[in-house]
Amino acid sequence: MEIDPTSPDSGLEPGRFVRHPGQPNWGLGQVQSVVGARVTVNFENAGKVLINTAVVALEQVDP
Repeated sequence: MEIDPTSPDSGLEPGRFVRHPGQPNWGLGQVQSVVGARVTVNFENAGKVLINTAVVALEQVDP
């Protein structure tokens, strides 16, 4: 499921698990913080990454 950060029902909040569609080698990521379209995600293989969700549509996944 792609996440629309402009939607109040996006479900994008700290603790949620996501994947970056353009970086599958980063592995599973857990959202650390959300400030507007700026989302900090802690990925298994890439560490903490700041994502602009206006540019990248993160895929929400079940852990």
